This record gives sequence, C-alpha cells and structure tokens, in this order.
Amino acid sequence: MRFVWAVAAFVLAAVMIATGIAQRTVFQGPKTTTATISDTSATAYTLIDGAVLNRSPGLQTLRAAADGPIFAAYGRTDDMKAWLADTDYTAVTLGAGGHVTSTVVAPADGASPTHRDPAGSDLWLDQFTQDDILIQHLQLPDTMSVLVATDGTAPAPADISLTWPLSTTTPWAGPLILGGGILMAVGVFLYILGIRRLRRSRGPRRKSLPPLPETEPIDLAVEQADKGVITAGAAPQRRAVSRRRSLVAVPAIGLSALLFAGCSADAWPQLGGSPTPTPTATVVDAGDTQPPAVTATQADRILSRIADTVTQADQKRDATLAATRLAGAALAERQTNYTLRGKLPKEPEPTAIPGSGLKLVLPQAYEGWPRTVLAIAEQKADAAVTSTIMMMTQVDPWSPYKVSYTGQLEATKLPDVAPAYVGAAAVQPDSSFLVMPPAELAAAYADVIDKGDKSASAGAFDTADDLFLKGVTDKRKEQLADLSKTAGKSSKKTAQMTFAAAAGGQAPLALATLESGAIVAVNVSETETVTPTDKNAVIKTDTNPRVKALTGVKESATGFVTTYSDQLFFYVPGVGSGDAKIRLLGYSSSILGAKVVSKK
Repeated sequence: MRFVWAVAAFVLAAVMIATGIAQRTVFQGPKTTTATISDTSATAYTLIDGAVLNRSPGLQTLRAAADGPIFAAYGRTDDMKAWLADTDYTAVTLGAGGHVTSTVVAPADGASPTHRDPAGSDLWLDQFTQDDILIQHLQLPDTMSVLVATDGTAPAPADISLTWPLSTTTPWAGPLILGGGILMAVGVFLYILGIRRLRRSRGPRRKSLPPLPETEPIDLAVEQADKGVITAGAAPQRRAVSRRRSLVAVPAIGLSALLFAGCSADAWPQLGGSPTPTPTATVVDAGDTQPPAVTATQADRILSRIADTVTQADQKRDATLAATRLAGAALAERQTNYTLRGKLPKEPEPTAIPGSGLKLVLPQAYEGWPRTVLAIAEQKADAAVTSTIMMMTQVDPWSPYKVSYTGQLEATKLPDVAPAYVGAAAVQPDSSFLVMPPAELAAAYADVIDKGDKSASAGAFDTADDLFLKGVTDKRKEQLADLSKTAGKSSKKTAQMTFAAAAGGQAPLALATLESGAIVAVNVSETETVTPTDKNAVIKTDTNPRVKALTGVKESATGFVTTYSDQLFFYVPGVGSGDAKIRLLGYSSSILGAKVVSKK
C-alpha cells in the first residue's frame, strides 16, 4: 500500500510542479506593452502628451531612433506648449478608445515657424541627449509632457515608441511548486518505507534443526563463517543499503528547493491588502494657486548655468556674454567693472555668482511671464561662510533666467516663506497690503540715507542693525574729513563735496511671505559731487583712479559726479502687523559711473 501512496504522491507532485512552472513560462504572457508613435518626422519637434505617457500604469520607457544626436526633455505641459507657440510641431495625444494619434499644430499667430535648438532651455525639468538611439526610463504624471527633437531644425526622429510593463503576477505558481516539492518528499519517504518493509518480509525463515552428528572437534573459524558472523575485513553491506536509500531523497528535495528559489514575490498570493498612504501635513495649502515657476532641482541647475556663464564673462570682461545671464542692476554693476578692469590692472573682479550651495528657493507661483525666483546660496571660503541673496527673472518662455538683483545676505533671521513646491505670489509695485508699497520703498530708504532720523520715513525702518546704512554714513564722514585735510593746506577752502541718494532706475521685485509680508528687492542710486568753490581752482583725479578711468580726464574746473548703485533686499511687513518695521536683509554696492560736471 505504501507503494501506491508513493506513486500517487509522485504523480500529484509532478502535476503541481509542472502547473506552477507553466504559469511562470508558457502561460505567463507578455511582460510589456508597446505603443509605436508614427508620423512624427513632418516637423522638427514632437510633443508627447502626459495622457499618452500614462496610457498604461508603471514605468514609461521612451525609445527614439535617428541618425545623429537625439534630444528629449520633459516639463509641465503648459510650459512646453508655450515654448512651441511660435512654431509648428507634432502633437501626440490620446484619442478615442485609447488610440495614440499624431497631429501637426501650426504656430499660434499663423506666422512662419521659428526654429531654435531646444537644448539648454531653463523650462525643462530635465533633458537627455544621445546619438542614434535614445532610451530613457521615465515616471511622469499626466500634467507633464515629453519633447523629442534633433537640433530644432532637422525633422524629429521618425522612430519613436513608448513601452510599459504589464502586470504578470502568478500568485499560485509559488504555492503549487512548494506543495509539489513537499508531496515529492512525502512520496520519497513512503517509497523508502515500502522498500524497507518489502525487504524485511523476504528475510530467512526458521526451520527445525536436523539430528546432531557425532561429536567432533569444532573449527571456530569455520563455525563463525557458517553462522554469518562478519569479520573485521568484511564490508558493512546493511549500512551501504541505508546510505543508498538516503541518496534517493536528495535529488527530489534539491529539485524542489531549486524551483522554490526561482519564485519571486509576484509568484505568491498577496494576502495582506495594499497599504494605504497616510497624507502628510503641508506647511501651506496650495489650494487653487498656480504652479511654482521652477522646482528646487530646476533652480539649482539654472543657478549653476548662470554662475558658469557669468564666471566666463568676468574672466573675459565680456559684457555681451554677461547680458545673457544678468539684467538690471546686476548687469550694470558688471559693465562698469569690466570697463574699470580694462584700464586699472589692480581693479578686483566683482563678487562671483555662486553656482552651488542653494539653501532657499522661493519661486513665483505663476503660469505666465515674466517670472521671478528668489534664491539664497551659501559659500564657504576658508573658515568664513557667506550667503548670497538673488532675484532671478525670466521674461518669456524662450529667454533664460537672468539675475536682476544680487547682494550679500546680512540678516540672521529670515521671514517665513512657502516651500519651493508651493511658491509665492508676486506683489505688485503699488500693493496696498504692505506697510509700504514696493514702488515707494527705494525713495523712502534713500531719504533715510540722506537725512537719517530727520527723515519722514525713518520710523518705518528698523535701523538698529542696519549695517549698510551705518557704512554709508561712516563713509561720507570719512570723505568729508579727507576733503577738509586737502583744503586745509590752503588758507581758503577751494572745494566742496555733497551727497544725494534717490531711487534707482530698476523696477522693484517682490514676492509674498507667509506673514502677509513680502521680500522686496530695490535699487538706490547714490551720488557724490565734488565741485570747486574758487573759480581759479580745479578738481584733480590723482587720488581717485576710478573717476579718472571712467571720465578719461585728469582734472576739471567744474568738478566730478560719481554714481554708485545699491542693490537692497528688504522684508516689508503686511498691513496690520503691529509694530513690525521694514528690515534690511542684504545688500551690495558698487560704482556705476562717473562724469564731469557740466557747465552752468
């Protein structure tokens, strides 16, 4: 009976194992599904919509083939359509029934298509370039799209496809293989028991003893041999049989273990249910606000590009190159510095734009243009640590971000701002929600520089820890003292120096904070005017090589006017914030120009 059960166990084990293996092989089906995108070479750009990317769940594998370099980038769909607004492109969308369709979209204004190289645009969240064949694994939501092109002029790759993984779980393959292995082991055990019982049933049977022969001397060696006694030289045959029996079970158990080891997690039933994600509380409820202009990773990449370009421009004193990444007061500072360094070998380079160490990113939450981003980056030089605060702007979808304001961060405490993934609203120059509109801030602070506590705006500013204001005041006193020493050599005063501050020519930039306030960047212009008080006197530039280099003259009977540009960052509280005052967060100041005083 044991043999019958052993055979039954063997047969059932073979069926179970074979069924489990079949589920993992011949019955498993394809592991991926692919959608081929056709009619894409009619234009220079192909835009694959997010709905197409999410046609099937899981990892999205983009494949594009063409002769030469292939470019691909992804970003928010609205941003990409804005970048393609003035050209024609192939839009790949999801049609009725889930079919992928390709349609050529003409320029929005009906004008001739504009072709440009898509590589390096600050709009892309990421970009890739490969030769001949591009394969990229993505995991994008349906709010993002993928742009595929070559160089922006040649036709886009004609061979484009998307591949997604298919769910090929076989939850009963593992149990079948494991159960078959166990049954096979049971069959082997029953088989061994049957063999053992069979051998015992065929053993020698007892018989009656024959009549004893006549007593003779006994040969012990022969007697022992006749009785089947095993001598020292004999082989232990019963132990050899036992060893062979144990070896019979090894292949069956080894085979089961091998099959069991080849089963992955998708070969087992998931009895515990899918975990439910727990929502994480956010600092700010985004609500229906617009998406932020950039992500933190995107801002880091943009800042690195800006730093590389500006560094090259500083080394070459190339104002045209600098203008590709600088604007406003930040560009004006560089232009003057390049002029001075071309004439004064000892003139130092301007403060470098940091290309890394990004500590804070506050992008404007806005779908249109222009866009503004506040950034703070930290640099370490020897034992000193300095931080740079910047305002970057992008005027349209095709322009790169440019630094409009930059300064050294002096404040030890910053106002609370929204996280980068939420962004902040831009504050209008005439906003009445702040204790002082951004458009009036520069003029008010300039009045405080000139008049100090006597200014009508002095009470609006927190000047206790204002290092910039103290520095300007001390510098003016030193210059007046130096002028008095020079004039003191004569019995008659021959020159005078006056100072004035006013709002600069650059428009303010402001982003809202969480306390209903705003971080505002403004430009203040300071002038120093030196004029003779004696009609026979002249003002010389021997002690001021910068003025000499900028004006190109050694002396003047009318005097000189030197202009300085101040880039200032303030925290302006919101209306109803109590006794809160406007605080200076950071600043930079540099010479902007010099000229001879015109004759009256």
